[in-house]
Amino acid sequence: MLSRRAMLMAPAALMAAREVAAASKMTLAIHQNTSSGAGYRRSLEGWARAGIKQVEITNALLDGFLQNDSLPAAKRVLTDNGLTMVSGACGVGGLWEPNPNRAMALDSFRRRCEQFSALGTTHIYSPAGTTAKFTEDDYKAAPGNLREVGEIAKQFNLTAMPEAVRASTFISTLPTLLKLTREAAHPNMMPLLDIYHFYSGMSKLEDLDLIRPREIGHVHFQDVPDIPRELFDNTTRIIPGDGVAPLNRILAKLADKGYAGPLSVELFLPKFQQGDPFAVATEIRQKAERVMRQAKVL
Repeated sequence: MLSRRAMLMAPAALMAAREVAAASKMTLAIHQNTSSGAGYRRSLEGWARAGIKQVEITNALLDGFLQNDSLPAAKRVLTDNGLTMVSGACGVGGLWEPNPNRAMALDSFRRRCEQFSALGTTHIYSPAGTTAKFTEDDYKAAPGNLREVGEIAKQFNLTAMPEAVRASTFISTLPTLLKLTREAAHPNMMPLLDIYHFYSGMSKLEDLDLIRPREIGHVHFQDVPDIPRELFDNTTRIIPGDGVAPLNRILAKLADKGYAGPLSVELFLPKFQQGDPFAVATEIRQKAERVMRQAKVL
């Protein structure tokens, strides 16, 4: 029989469990790289017709739009279609690693923060896509670099996020990403987890246990085909549910860690990038939401 103490604590424990479950629900978003061939306006309008509510903007498509229109007009494309920008790819490299061009990169990052803030987002990211050679001493400088980026983001009420890239020679794994963001210890700096880079690179599934509660700032959501991993590249990213990545296990672990943000589908396969945005988003929504329901995060 349950003790009186256990009986009294049971409702509180049940409530706490419900709160954790509710807090760990996630939302579906689409990254503009997925429909890059459609341009800024057409991609967003097509996605909205498919029922997408959250989007991730790319610097390239925004810049293309701004060649003939204004930033307020870019904002209206979002609001008129009921879309929320949840994150943006700043398109600025050289932010995280020591390099001779960091001052120029920081200036470019500042300008992009100003743009993205005006569009209403709260998050901005940059992949760690370098292939230069580094030493252990270079990693000692990295936390300071991250703090510097965090300070710029803070001026615009943004959270800046480094993304580990599987082929990067500086930040390619989840443990390194977590270590550096923790050492930076800046309130406007969080790690971005890209499931493709995580699963196809040198990270291990057990590395997910290293994540602290509510530590992840944003997630890119993809699947991979059943082919030798040596053949993986950006074009082998496929719609969640169409491949063999252990998405249920990954999403369940993220939920356990309290992640309750967007799952942003980012694909590079030409048939998606050049396809009709409405049709592409419809297929993504159907398949990705099925995976999310199976993982009990939707």
